[in-house]
Amino acid sequence: MPEQLQGQVAIITGSSSGIGAAIAQCMAAAGAKVVVNYVRSSKGAEEVVGEIEAAGGKAIAVQCDVSQEDQVLNLFAQTYAAFGTVDILVNNAGLQRDAKFVDMTLDDWNWVINVNLTGQFLCSREAAKEFIKRGVVSECSCAAGKIICISSVHEVIPWGGHCNYAASKGGVRLLMQSMAQELAPHKIRVNSIAPGAIKTPINRSAWETPEAFNDLLSLIPYNRIGVPEDIGKAAVWLASDDSDYVHGEVLFVDGGMTLYPGFATGG
Repeated sequence: MPEQLQGQVAIITGSSSGIGAAIAQCMAAAGAKVVVNYVRSSKGAEEVVGEIEAAGGKAIAVQCDVSQEDQVLNLFAQTYAAFGTVDILVNNAGLQRDAKFVDMTLDDWNWVINVNLTGQFLCSREAAKEFIKRGVVSECSCAAGKIICISSVHEVIPWGGHCNYAASKGGVRLLMQSMAQELAPHKIRVNSIAPGAIKTPINRSAWETPEAFNDLLSLIPYNRIGVPEDIGKAAVWLASDDSDYVHGEVLFVDGGMTLYPGFATGG
């Protein structure tokens, strides 16, 4: 992979496994110094750091619950102490706590909204402050900074039994677009990636048995389930100057899931 991100620093939240780990590894391969964020899995985060360093890259692991403001401030403080600044933020941290709507507790709702939506607000706010303060460093990028929000196809596809998750991802869409509108004069680019079905630990039950695998494939016109590297490669492009005129957009990486394949033969 060409080193499109040489000399830049990237924070990837929730990057001790799955999609986040792949984004961290892809960005490191593209030349970025990477902050691998985790909440509980220090072992997973250190493994990602070790893999990046073994490949010749630079990375550190930092614990942070993105729903907690004081921890977010510490995440950025540790980033500045290690690398001096930040150029790229990938808001990847997210979770599910599923329940039927009538059985969903307020704690179920708040936990998902606080991590998936409030966490993106808190991290983006701190990144934007640094981007505005520092401005454009032309030898690194023609933008002052890049924010990439990891959303989901469920920002547009309703998902019964997951109302808190779908609401959080719908919120991410308008948070991203509103930030993009406001931050554009500062040369800060803001976009989203909306993954479809990706093989990660969070959705193992949806693909690990032949029956579940085939059911999932029926929702994907391209006839394969995504892998975390599909998202990692897309994130590198969105963080690079190759996408400099892309702003306020959602990149769906879903094998066509948002084409509503059930209607391919007339519904």
